[in-house]
Amino acid sequence: MKPVTTSPVADPDVDLVLPCLNEAGALPWVLSRIPPGWRALVVDNGSTDGSAELARGLGATVVREERRGFGAACHAGLTAATADIVCFCDCDGSLDPALLPPFVDEVRAGEADLVLGRRRPSGHGAWPAHARAGNIALARMLRRRTGLRLHDLGPLRAARREALLGLGLTDRRSGYPLQMVVRAADAGWRVAEHDVPYLPRTGVSKVTGTWRGTWQAVRDMRRVLAEPPTPSGARDGTAAQPQGQATAQPPSRGGTVQ
Repeated sequence: MKPVTTSPVADPDVDLVLPCLNEAGALPWVLSRIPPGWRALVVDNGSTDGSAELARGLGATVVREERRGFGAACHAGLTAATADIVCFCDCDGSLDPALLPPFVDEVRAGEADLVLGRRRPSGHGAWPAHARAGNIALARMLRRRTGLRLHDLGPLRAARREALLGLGLTDRRSGYPLQMVVRAADAGWRVAEHDVPYLPRTGVSKVTGTWRGTWQAVRDMRRVLAEPPTPSGARDGTAAQPQGQATAQPPSRGGTVQ
């Protein structure tokens, strides 16, 4: 396949963080769907299938994160990012990065501070029943905790980089996406949600592919919901302001860009 011109890009409009653990089968399609001018940050979280080499060959910037965990990979990508706006997307082919430009436009226009994709299953087996049930339960708990009337906690999302860093996110497991939303709500961010098709992923999910993985994710997220609210959204003395006005905190742990 012809290399995708996603990186290196001088002063990219957007950095797209793609947490990756053995996703060689999906990477070519995912990278081919990235909008022109954006930089792909593929965060290799210990792949053994050649994902990092493949991503690099297709033009992506590869970030290494040795500490296992979805949140660890996402945060390593966030701390490696340099663009004003950062997006996140799974690297397994279940979500289409080409759907993200309207999310970015909404953030850039100041209409929302965090934009999320509400997954709508498209195709048989796209979203197992046990995973969907866990997501519904968590959305209800989130509503009780924050008042946000969201339907999904999916990984497709966009926000300003410095504001995200200012949230002081600490979860490095499955609770990372939820913690981002909870702390954004505590900080008074405007959170928007839009429907996106959810496709059957390539390969077996490390989380929703099994009841055990789903339960572990739910347990991680319940721990996040148990955190006491912080009205100002401050962590370690830094208040996270929407629309990019936060002061970035030094990362507690970041990946190595290659």
